[in-house]
Amino acid sequence: MAEIQLNAAERERYTVRSEEEKKALYTRLNKIIGQMNGVKRMVEEDRYCEDIITQLSAVDKSVKSLVALLLEKHMHGCLVDSVRGGDMRVVDEIIELFKRFA
Repeated sequence: MAEIQLNAAERERYTVRSEEEKKALYTRLNKIIGQMNGVKRMVEEDRYCEDIITQLSAVDKSVKSLVALLLEKHMHGCLVDSVRGGDMRVVDEIIELFKRFA
């Protein structure tokens, strides 16, 4: 895989992920994409509203699961590394994330 070239500002907001982490994220993303394609087909096929809503609920749960995984990795990785390095801004970022998604 090609190395990404970033400037200093971009590097600050960049997270290096292992191939295993990326695989887990891609697996979840592909599941969500598949679910959304299913919803799209259901709309095209004029499926019953309750069935579409049920499928959208499953998509919502999948997205929340992905968010939880990313948040866990962020807190165990980015947050800890930043605090150890003396950068407390990431704590404010986490607080804002919780406010935004509460």
